[in-house]
Amino acid sequence: MAVLAAGGGLSLRRSWRARGDGGRRWKAGGWALLLAACALGAMTLGTMRGLFTGFTIAAVAMLAIVASGMVVRESKQARRSKSLAPEPLDRKPSWWRSALRWLLAGPIGMIAAMAVGIFWSVWTGGAEHTRLVIGGMLVPLVWGGAMAWTLADNRILRATAVLSLVALLGFGLSILKGFG
Repeated sequence: MAVLAAGGGLSLRRSWRARGDGGRRWKAGGWALLLAACALGAMTLGTMRGLFTGFTIAAVAMLAIVASGMVVRESKQARRSKSLAPEPLDRKPSWWRSALRWLLAGPIGMIAAMAVGIFWSVWTGGAEHTRLVIGGMLVPLVWGGAMAWTLADNRILRATAVLSLVALLGFGLSILKGFG
């Protein structure tokens, strides 16, 4: 089955590269080989199991054929910088940006993460203990994400707005519902 499917895939690939009537013959042959692979599977393994196996093998063979012709090109940015860890965009260091970045990565990010954890504990269903444990486990994950985002993002005021809004909405909606 795999040999028939691979032959059908190669025929179809050749038909796509050919021009005019020559491509039609390769296309017809390729589809015939793929159908033969599926029919062989149906005859040897039974109707449903054989068709499933034949289609699966044909799909994997076609994927292998397509992947064998794949060309990986470097992006323009990668051609400019061959470094594995490119430097962040050059920013003018200022005391207020540094202080705000420190506050966002630390206490403000932690407050927003706590708001997400408490929101989860209040608004999801299930047993109280499970909700509290999952909400507590979310806090360090969200805090780490907030830290990474605020330290990597060049638009510090956007990060400030998003984290402040997350904290306000998380705590506000949690207060509205309560834990009961």
